[in-house]
Amino acid sequence: MRRQANTCGRPLLLAAALLLAAAAPARAEDESAGSPGEWLTQFSTARVLGLGGACVATPADALGVLWNPAGLSLMDQNQLSFENTRLYEDTGINSVSFAVPGSRLPSFGVTMIALRSGEFQRTNELNDALGTFQEGETAYLLTLAHNLTPRVALGANFKVVEQRVEDERGTGMGADLGGVVSLTPTLRAGLAVANLGGPTLRLRETDETYPVVVRGGLALSVYGGRGLIAAQVDRSDGLGTRFHGGAEYWILPAFGLRAGYAEEGASGGISYRFRQQYQIDYAAVDRPLGVTHRVGLSLRFGGFFASAQADPEAFSPTGEHPVTRLALNARTKASSQQWTLEIVNKSDTVVRRFGGQGKPPAHIEWDGKDETGLPLADGFYQYRLLVTDRDGRIVASSPRTVEILTSGPDVQVPVIPAQ
Repeated sequence: MRRQANTCGRPLLLAAALLLAAAAPARAEDESAGSPGEWLTQFSTARVLGLGGACVATPADALGVLWNPAGLSLMDQNQLSFENTRLYEDTGINSVSFAVPGSRLPSFGVTMIALRSGEFQRTNELNDALGTFQEGETAYLLTLAHNLTPRVALGANFKVVEQRVEDERGTGMGADLGGVVSLTPTLRAGLAVANLGGPTLRLRETDETYPVVVRGGLALSVYGGRGLIAAQVDRSDGLGTRFHGGAEYWILPAFGLRAGYAEEGASGGISYRFRQQYQIDYAAVDRPLGVTHRVGLSLRFGGFFASAQADPEAFSPTGEHPVTRLALNARTKASSQQWTLEIVNKSDTVVRRFGGQGKPPAHIEWDGKDETGLPLADGFYQYRLLVTDRDGRIVASSPRTVEILTSGPDVQVPVIPAQ
């Protein structure tokens, strides 16, 4: 879609303001829409949009530094993330981020986010067509985060923002600060302040400074880590006070659902994990300016982790394979203090538990019996390895499934009638 702009006066600044007003996720009637940097301040990834924008206390991923840079300290594995956002009138945002969790050294990450418009139609004062031009803004962030204690972490973003409108270009620098506190094993609080000291950008004679944004919120883990409830409040001079809330639940280890609500409207999203290290996120929200869609892809590898793998994945205590061998592996930020491997039935009841001090062994064997030594019924059982380090941090493997199958396969013997 092409839009018209007169080249007299300050048409480039006017065009940029119109673009930002269209791209911003605020309500169309909100007079603050299009304030400096709102495209970056209100940007949401697919996961965050699905949570209604409530992410300041749940930022444990590479792109989470946009809401709270301290979140990198919560990550266990290296992560590479990509996001694509389709907004309005050919406007879109693309982002890429890479983060590495630290132990003795701080965690660090690098991020790039780029806003690109469709085409504006340029005209003179007589409304003669003079071609087209585009508007774009790009933000580059360097993030450092570190645990002061096992329960408290601080982080900072150092960012450079560049804006281009036709031949005009402006560049500014700023910083964000954030903190995360684990109040209990399941409840976390987050606080972040964005745009400290800028950025301030100038196109021609006009300076535009991003307003300071303060975010605070809580996140509660429920159902043994499978569910999450989050709430957040944002405050800035340009956007006022805004409330966000959302929930997440992993129905299966590979499939999760999200629902959220903010003043701009309700949102929803889904996630799918495959091969353990890959995750696809999708979210959509219907706002007065139209429906926006977000798609994200992330890759997790290395870092700090726990893993468990049964071989074979189906065995028979009375057959050819009387036991299954579970290979265990883990890497923790501090030295491992203790480990636990729990096997649960379809009712989420623990039927067998293995554990010990220090690092887990390379493997253990399970004969299909419960804690009392009695054979368990045929069926599927889930197992998960948890390892705690000396600072109280826990790494957990993804839940996996093993099957007990004592009865042999059904065999049909053909009956041949006598001749």
